[in-house]
Formats: sequence, structure tokens, C-alpha cells
Amino acid sequence: MPYVIAILVLLLIVIIIANIKIVPQAHAYVMERLGAYHVTWETGLHVKIPFLDKIAKKVSLKEQVIDFPPQPVITKDNVTMQIDTVVYFQITDPKLYAYGVESPISAIENLSATTLRNIIGDLELDHTLTSRDVINTQIRQILDEATDPWGIKVNRVELKNILPPAEIQDSMEKQMKAERERRAKILEAEGQKRSAVLIAEGEKESAILHAEALKEAKIREAQGEAEAILSVQKALADSIKMLNEANPGEGVIAIKSLEAFEKAADGKATKIIIPSNLQSLAGLATSLKEFVSDDTNLAK
Repeated sequence: MPYVIAILVLLLIVIIIANIKIVPQAHAYVMERLGAYHVTWETGLHVKIPFLDKIAKKVSLKEQVIDFPPQPVITKDNVTMQIDTVVYFQITDPKLYAYGVESPISAIENLSATTLRNIIGDLELDHTLTSRDVINTQIRQILDEATDPWGIKVNRVELKNILPPAEIQDSMEKQMKAERERRAKILEAEGQKRSAVLIAEGEKESAILHAEALKEAKIREAQGEAEAILSVQKALADSIKMLNEANPGEGVIAIKSLEAFEKAADGKATKIIIPSNLQSLAGLATSLKEFVSDDTNLAK
């Protein structure tokens, strides 16, 4: 009898320990009692009633990422492309997640595929390739609204790859190459134009500076000549002033006049006009010379 009681006690302890559950952080357990929803266990220590309570679903409350395989879609201009999407979602209500829809991940995948086809069907190829952000936002809004009854919140949707057909890719690469070559030629032409403009501006500035230098040189040369003439005239005026202040006699003036005529008649002038007052003085000088010559002859 004691052995039976010990076994029963041990069995009871094992059952109690087996029904003590610890819910980890960022998780939730959906509990059922007799097959019906009973309660949702959050983080912490919990004990369930044996044989009555059952953990229906263990739910992670962390943000989850699902990478769906490429889906074939057709654009408005009838180009078939392969597009794969990445969905970031989080479970906000474990009860709705457990009972709202069968296979929630599969439901999200199918919903994202149909939504993607509807959105891409209204866009042309070029617009599809350049409107990733717009497409991402539209898909996220539609998925978030549709999955709200399932206790799921869609945080982000990203188009991972957009793969057009090989011939379209080849055509696009050729178009991009041609565009790059066109831009390179435009940049080269603009560079040559800019270089020619700079050279022309440099030559213009050089010509202007050269002309200004010649102008400045001529102005300085003219100023030098004017200052020289002014100095000569000033010197002549000073000499005349000095002569007037000295009050020279008529003889001195006559002798200076003869010296001037002597310089004038140095063999370079063909005609010399002598004033009358100087002619009488010249005759007197000639007579004096002849008189001196006769006395010399007589003495001999």
C-alpha cells in the first residue's frame, strides 16, 4: 500500500511538472479547453489543467520576413516579367492568427501575388522599373488591410528583383549604352566649347592689355617730349632773362650775332641774309683787317 501511494504521489508530481509551462519573451501561447479557445498566455510562468487544457498554437510576436519566389506578371504593354517580393510582417493578435485563416503564410503569398499582378497590369515596363517605391507602398497598404482580420500587421513590402525577358534586357542595355555615349559626347562638346570660350576670352584680354600698354607708352613718350620742350623753353627763357638783367652793350650783341652767323655759315647753308646793322659792322671789321695788313707790309 505505501508503495502505491508513493507511486501515485510521484505520478502526480510528474503530471504537475509536465503541465507547468514558461512562455518565453516575444511569444504567446493560444490555449484551448475542451477543444474551444480559452485564453492566450503571454510571457511568464503558467500552469494548465491536465487533460482539459491544450496548447493550440505557439505564436512568435517578433517581426518576420518571408521571401516569396518570383511571380510571373504582365505589364500594360504586354511584357511578361518575373518579380519576387519580400514581406515583413508581425503578429499582433495570436487568437486571430490561430483561428482567422488556415495557413496564414500561404494566404499572404497568394494575396501578394494577385495584388502584384493587379498593380503591374496598370503600369508600362519603363514605369514599372522606375516606380518600385510606389508599388511597394500600394502592395503594403492592400496586404495590411486584408490581413488585419487575421491578426497580422504588414510593416513593409519590397520588390526584390524585377526580371524582364532576355531580349528586353539586351535592348535596355543597348539603350543605356547609347544614352551614356550621347551624354559623353555632349559633355565633350561642352568641354570643347568652354575651352574655346576661355581661349577667346584670354586672347581678348591679352589684346586689350597690349593696346593699353601701347597707349600708356605713347602717353608717357608724349609727356616726356612735352617735358623736354618745356625744359628747353624754360632754359631759353632763363638765358634771355639773364641777358636782360646783365644789360649787354651793342658791341657784345653784335659780336654774339657774328658768332651766330659764323655757326650758320659753316658750309651747310647756301644763302645767308645779313641784317643791315651787321653789314656795316662787317665792313668795319674788313677795313680794320686791311689796315692792319698794310702796316705789316710797310714795316717789312
